[in-house]
Amino acid sequence: MEDNYDLKNLRTKPKRKNSRAKGHTFERDIAKMLNNRFNTTEFSRTPGSGAFATTHTLPAHLKIYGDLITPYKFKYCIECKKGYNNINLYSLYNNSSDVWDFLRQCEKDSEKCQRIPMMILKQDRKPILAFIPQYEAEAERKNKIFGLSHTSIVYRKDKYCHGEKWNIYKFEDLLELDNDRWFGGLEDSGGPSLDTLDHTKRGSR
Repeated sequence: MEDNYDLKNLRTKPKRKNSRAKGHTFERDIAKMLNNRFNTTEFSRTPGSGAFATTHTLPAHLKIYGDLITPYKFKYCIECKKGYNNINLYSLYNNSSDVWDFLRQCEKDSEKCQRIPMMILKQDRKPILAFIPQYEAEAERKNKIFGLSHTSIVYRKDKYCHGEKWNIYKFEDLLELDNDRWFGGLEDSGGPSLDTLDHTKRGSR
C-alpha cells in the first residue's frame, strides 16, 4: 500500500538566526536609528564589526573602533550587544559578569579613538539600554542628560577600589537630547558641520 500524503502545505519551522547574525542586524538597526535621528547617512556598521581596527593597518585618521562607523566629531565610540538574556540586575553584583567585559571592551576602544564609550544592549522583548560613564553625566550636570531617568552601577575589583562608575539610560531617551550632546567641535574642525543634521526636527532647546 502506497502512502498518498501531500506534504507541500506543511509549515516548515523557520531557521533560527545565530547570535552573530542577530548582532550584525542589531548594529545595522542602531545605525539606522542614528541616521534617522540626525538626518544623515554617515552611520553604518563597521566591516567585520569591532575587529576591523585590529585586523587592518590603516593611517591614524582612517582607523575605525567600535561597532559603528560614525560621523566626524561624533562624541561616542559605540559597542552594540544583542541578546545575552541571562544578564539581569544581579549580574551587576558579579564582577565576572559579561556586562563588565562588554564595558571594558568598549572603554578600551574608546581610549584608542579618544571618544566617550557607549555600550548599547538590547535583550529580547526589552527596551534598548545605553551605558555611559558616570563622569560624562557629571560633566553634563547643567544639561538635560543629567536629568534623565537612569540607574548607576559601580564595578569594584575589591572593597578598597573606588571602581568604574556607569549610568544606564533608555536609548530612546538619549535620542531626545540636543545635537550638541552627541557632537562636539564641528564648527572649527574642518569636518562636516551641524548644517548636515536635521535642526528643523530637533533644534536647540
